[in-house]
Amino acid sequence: MARAKIVLAAAAGRTNQEIAALLGIERTSVGRWRKRFAAERLAGIARERPGRGRKAAKRKHWARTIVEVTLHTTPENATHWSQRSLAEHLGVSKSLVERVWRSHELAPHRVRMFKLSHDKRFVEKLIDVVGLYLRPPEHALVLSVDEKCQIQALDRTQPGLPLKKGRCGTMTHDYVRNGTTTLFAALELASGKLIGMCMPRHRHQEWLRFLKLIDAQTPAELDLHLIADNYGTHKHARVKAWLAKHPRFHMHFVPTSSSWLNIVERWFRDLTTRRIRRDSFGSVDALVQTIEAYSARHNADPRPFVWTADLKDILPKIMRAHEVLDKMQNQ
Repeated sequence: MARAKIVLAAAAGRTNQEIAALLGIERTSVGRWRKRFAAERLAGIARERPGRGRKAAKRKHWARTIVEVTLHTTPENATHWSQRSLAEHLGVSKSLVERVWRSHELAPHRVRMFKLSHDKRFVEKLIDVVGLYLRPPEHALVLSVDEKCQIQALDRTQPGLPLKKGRCGTMTHDYVRNGTTTLFAALELASGKLIGMCMPRHRHQEWLRFLKLIDAQTPAELDLHLIADNYGTHKHARVKAWLAKHPRFHMHFVPTSSSWLNIVERWFRDLTTRRIRRDSFGSVDALVQTIEAYSARHNADPRPFVWTADLKDILPKIMRAHEVLDKMQNQ
């Protein structure tokens, strides 16, 4: 603490000018803290004193109005207020609106996507899936499985400029579509390793091929618990017939509209943001090679995805969200 250093230096016999030079502060600050210590001892340098600047009277006067208008009204020609439009509407400065929004943590320009599940077996499926994450069965592997469909091989129309000091990287807004692929993936929770396969289509035939790949690449003596969504290909009659002949496979379905419960979705997000979104692909083969290289790099140093949310935390949030949504729909 600078105040304590000032007092110690003064006790050593240094002048205010010497102390200021030593600590890199103003000489007047040194004198002020020396006087307070002389008058009040430790209490004089320990407690903070209220500032002497002008009070924010205007912000206090306008804060309630700005918050109320922001939360409960919209402009005639927009879905939400901006700092400038609200300032013009109320006849105040843009900086005043900005300060009030910041102090009340308001950001009308931001929005988050959501979807509540109306699955009648929601709680049952939630308990089943979270139970597998938190307490996986012995002598078995738990795999989070899904498909990332219609991954586009987009080729930019011009080369982008590289990142440099003072300038971000660039890429053209337009592109050429060179086809798509679908990535079938199974993330093993205990080790974090990924079993993946890219295929041109997304039918029950391709899903069966992927199940056979999982069967071949996992130890035959272990049961397999697969967590999947409710897509029709996962419940096709031929798929059910194949599963009946392979009793070590156990399917667990997340509730509808609850992809957040499927951990492999997190891996898909990383693949998109780190490797696909900002790249350029001249063909589907180039895209597939990129995905396979990314998967191989991941499997060279896998890290398990650990589920931390407990049911006692999830269920109350879901119940409150349903109550709020039902109230809004009944208004």
